[in-house]
Amino acid sequence: MRDERTAVLDALTDERAHALTFRWDDLPLVTSDLAGTGGRIRAVSDDFDVREIPAYLPEGRGSHTYVRVEKVGLTTRDLVSALVAAGVPDRSIGVAGLKDKLARTEQWLSLPNAHADAVDALDATTGVRVLEVSRHRNKLGIGHLRGNRFRIRIRDVAPAAAERARAILAALAQRGAPNYVGPQRFGRFGRNAVDGYREVHGLVMPGGPRLRRFFVAALQSQLFNLWLAARVRDGRYAAVVTGDWARKHDTGGTFEVLDGATEASRARALAISATLPLYGSKVRPSNARAGEDEAALMAWFGLRWEQFRSRRGDRRITRLVGLDATVEETPEGDSLVLDFTLPKGSYATTLVREITKNAVDAPLDEAGDA
Repeated sequence: MRDERTAVLDALTDERAHALTFRWDDLPLVTSDLAGTGGRIRAVSDDFDVREIPAYLPEGRGSHTYVRVEKVGLTTRDLVSALVAAGVPDRSIGVAGLKDKLARTEQWLSLPNAHADAVDALDATTGVRVLEVSRHRNKLGIGHLRGNRFRIRIRDVAPAAAERARAILAALAQRGAPNYVGPQRFGRFGRNAVDGYREVHGLVMPGGPRLRRFFVAALQSQLFNLWLAARVRDGRYAAVVTGDWARKHDTGGTFEVLDGATEASRARALAISATLPLYGSKVRPSNARAGEDEAALMAWFGLRWEQFRSRRGDRRITRLVGLDATVEETPEGDSLVLDFTLPKGSYATTLVREITKNAVDAPLDEAGDA
């Protein structure tokens, strides 16, 4: 009898591995009817500015030291590593979200008061500037933020780029912006979800528990992207179908759609949008038509929702609204600056790609560099 490892590798056919690899070309645009601006981002770190919008501010007292920092050319993990090197236990360090490396970013971290002296080591790290130190009663946790404010410069744009960008943003205000998970989740070659597939099938991947969890998160995210892409292609992007779990944009409340036709007008008006599953112990398959769509994709990959029980899971909304986006032309005339807000967990690269019509931050193999 063939061992389990052989069975998994047989199941991961070239076709399935290809489908699990992130590529922008597999994710249809919502504004394909409008010309893009062209251009490129991240020529220098200051072209991509991200500021965290916290869910709450530290109270000034409590058992945890809160540190607001600005970093350039570093990952959030680099900040954590600097604190660990200064003697802070890894598991006791809190962050609300992960911020880009090729950017100027601002975020909060927390650490126990017993290790407050490590803040000095963090401030001494090249590329880091400590902006504020306070205290609070709890450790900062992933998701403890409202969202992020972005200011992104797009260089080498086409003529009339500002008019094009404003037209696209106006269209997205009417249609909602797609909430695809961007390339940062999928690694340099876009294949983290392939490793996640191996992990949920029982093949322990190298790199430790933290990295293995990240691989499974990439698999959850790629399945979400594929479900959302299918809805854009078949005209259901602006709709909800029977069995969907829809979310209200004003309150965040989620409810099961018992009749898609009854909720059609609210979906068209951007009052509600469908959510799609990131399978885990707290998330079950949908019912009716929505459930059939989910089951078909899972069956094609040879996956079952039970394989994601090690993750808590969530439902991710398909459309973004209320981005508060503006466009500025630079004096040089060959660049634009986009300023906008996204909720936590959403990717600026997805919005920028709708505007430029370019594969921003594409994985290396997609960009032809490997």
